[in-house]
Amino acid sequence: MTWGRALRVLIGLAALALGAPTLLDRGEPVPDNARPTAGTPEQIERGRQLALAGNCATCHTARGGAPYAGGRAIGTPFGTVYAGNLTPDEATGLGRWSAEHFWRALHEGRGFDGRRLVPAFPYTEFTRLTRADSDALYAWLRTLPPVAQPDRAHELRWPYGTQTALAAWRLAFFRAGSWVDDASKSAEWNRGAYLVNGAGHCVACHGGRNALGGTADAGFGGGLIPSRNWYAPAFTRAAEASVADWPLADIVALLRDGEAPRGRAIGPMAEVVTRSTQYLPAADLQAMAVYLKSLPVEAAASPAAAPPPAALMEQGRQLYHDHCAACHGEGGEGGVLPDGRPAVPALAGNRLVGMDPPANLVRAIALGGFGAATAANPRPFGMPPFAHVLGDEQIGAVASFLRASWGARAAPVSAFDVARFRGGLE
Repeated sequence: MTWGRALRVLIGLAALALGAPTLLDRGEPVPDNARPTAGTPEQIERGRQLALAGNCATCHTARGGAPYAGGRAIGTPFGTVYAGNLTPDEATGLGRWSAEHFWRALHEGRGFDGRRLVPAFPYTEFTRLTRADSDALYAWLRTLPPVAQPDRAHELRWPYGTQTALAAWRLAFFRAGSWVDDASKSAEWNRGAYLVNGAGHCVACHGGRNALGGTADAGFGGGLIPSRNWYAPAFTRAAEASVADWPLADIVALLRDGEAPRGRAIGPMAEVVTRSTQYLPAADLQAMAVYLKSLPVEAAASPAAAPPPAALMEQGRQLYHDHCAACHGEGGEGGVLPDGRPAVPALAGNRLVGMDPPANLVRAIALGGFGAATAANPRPFGMPPFAHVLGDEQIGAVASFLRASWGARAAPVSAFDVARFRGGLE
């Protein structure tokens, strides 16, 4: 957070404390004659695809609950947020909401009564959606079976859930916007940029977050996902998640199938592929690939690290031999199926191994995990957890060995690093 933004927050809080009108501001009122309306079949199908692109079901469906009925607890550094009921139930869902109410929520981040919404709901990105797409998404949600499930109050530490604090936060980090195509780019590029930056809200994870929960880097510079401790790698770094030198077909494969020759989705990204991108139209996946491939690539951020102490390397090498080599190979070459298709990821040259912070490597070793379950790969091979077998020091030794082997030159991982990153939500 820059000093300029910090000053704006302080000025905003001071103004609100003195009773500035913005404290009670609930935005432009929705006309009394605004009523729920039915959509056309074309609108409804478009809305269904937008709901998939936005992965709305993941947040708005509690485990074991009815789809889109809300109630899922979402952990944040400021407390717990509970997702709302998006079904058209009259009393507890969107039944009384008009298309105008819904547009205001997406575009301005305000609820039915005009109150400011907490930014765990990514209106900071949804504000870029066109009114036509907002109406289409609204029309599709109204086709869902209504579910009577009252919204649960957020459990945020004071003052983060107050309208005063939200007003100050918006002053520093939010401006309602609109999407404007780049006339110098192709229609396909613009479509991909719109999906990635709007409905897909990719920057919500891949831009990182500052201390107050604002997006730290609108240029996809990477960052830890709050409360989950997975690192969303930078789209703009060759050593992380840049696909600038990938064939378009491989980028599409990663979004559609969860795996490609040079990478596979794990952790939160596996969820995105499983529940969202694998279902998008082929033309939309191609457009997203075109846009992602066009993103600039930054130079290497830091020089190679000094190798770990010999004793740590030997400990890690032995643990790797005992627990990992049977699947990943003695030389980190990975494993393949009889038909030659990759089954177990190679660790030699694997970008996950050398990322800083080493959160994803630590979590993969400690907690394991599966790739995305998709039509092309319905039963992906899984990584078993080793936290019940290896302690923090041992996990750090394995990680340090991997980060200094087969051409990798990344910093070692301490037991403290392991303790820091292995915790958090799955």
